[in-house]
Amino acid sequence: MVRRDDRLSTPEREPSATERHAVRVLEGQARGWRLTRALPFLGPAFVASVAYIDPGNFATNIQGGAQFGYMLLWVVLASNLTAMLVQSLSAKLGIATGRNLAELCRDEYPRWVAWSMWVVSELIAVATDLAEFLGAALGFYLLFHVPLLLAAILTGIVTLVILALEKRGFRPIEAVITSLVGVIAGAYLLETFLDRPDWAQVASGTLIPRFAGTQSVLLATGILGATVMPHVVFLHSALTQRRIVPRNDEQARRLFRFEVLDVALAMGLAGLVNMAMLIMAASTFHAHGMTGVGTIEEAHRTLAPLLGPLSSAAFAISLLASGLSSSTVGTMAGQIMMQGFIHRQIPIWVRRTLTMAPALAVIAMGLDPTRTLVLSQVVLSFGLPFALVPLAHFTARHEIMGVLVNRRVTTAAIRFVVAAIITLNLFLLYQIFTGKA
Repeated sequence: MVRRDDRLSTPEREPSATERHAVRVLEGQARGWRLTRALPFLGPAFVASVAYIDPGNFATNIQGGAQFGYMLLWVVLASNLTAMLVQSLSAKLGIATGRNLAELCRDEYPRWVAWSMWVVSELIAVATDLAEFLGAALGFYLLFHVPLLLAAILTGIVTLVILALEKRGFRPIEAVITSLVGVIAGAYLLETFLDRPDWAQVASGTLIPRFAGTQSVLLATGILGATVMPHVVFLHSALTQRRIVPRNDEQARRLFRFEVLDVALAMGLAGLVNMAMLIMAASTFHAHGMTGVGTIEEAHRTLAPLLGPLSSAAFAISLLASGLSSSTVGTMAGQIMMQGFIHRQIPIWVRRTLTMAPALAVIAMGLDPTRTLVLSQVVLSFGLPFALVPLAHFTARHEIMGVLVNRRVTTAAIRFVVAAIITLNLFLLYQIFTGKA
């Protein structure tokens, strides 16, 4: 079933009107408002941003808000700023090299390193799909009251339908994913309006870093793993590598500036949605002494008596949109990583089936979906260095990046991020193995 992928370039096709307009903008021929000129370049970051508001975020943010109130909002903010830095570097890598991060790892590192990284990336893909499938299945279950196992199968079918849009070019699938992101954002705008948070405590939780015991560190690590997702670090570089190809250094710089705008808009929206999730849990559950509300099903069931039936419906709709969109993006990332690391691919339906198997097993065994979601996000946090270390390494090398090589301050920032994540993970491992977690 696995086949060698000897043709890594995309098939030749007639450029779309959007692509032709993008070329005119890069060449300085297009006129009009800056935002209008930027429109052809927007999209890749919105696809990547789906991974930052996936069902794993629902689980960690609900638990964090219910148990600790507004205290961990600073973790959400820090994670989102980290995501902006990471995704801008990933986008820049694809623009500068015409290769994605996985391909560069294969080309620059020894064969055994590339294959080892591929194995880790597949484990990351499984942990990612576990969260996304469970989330979408819960969304179907809460909205339509279908059995959870059937809901998971429906998720697999719908994501395959969305993935089929790739054959029509990058714009259709970007439009679908962006629309689903809009649904999630709209639902949480409504939730924030209904739950009337304490804005003074929101400001305090956002600006003052603090923890309250090991459990808060575990949840902070889960929030980090749910927010800075390793698979989209690989994916974003692939989304920009051949989407719009600059013809010279000046066009490359101009293209990257548009991609930074794309990242700022998409990740900024994702960050606000993440903060709204935690604020909803803090102002609705923690404020009413319901710190034991730690599952998505409990959150949905409890919202209606506290805020009205509209709130629980909005919650379920946003969860379903999140699960479907992030599951689609996760499958795309899995294909990119396999193709890049080991120069092979498998049919998309085979990958979809294999990666959804653990989620089906969790449902069949009757395990707690929310607890499983949180633990899967911790696993993802441990996978982050395998994406961030090579990203920091490659983007700091002039012979690879050319005019888009990192500035010293950027290199220092990404190295600090990598060191902080590794330190946090080592601390968590210590806590677990000493029985303190």
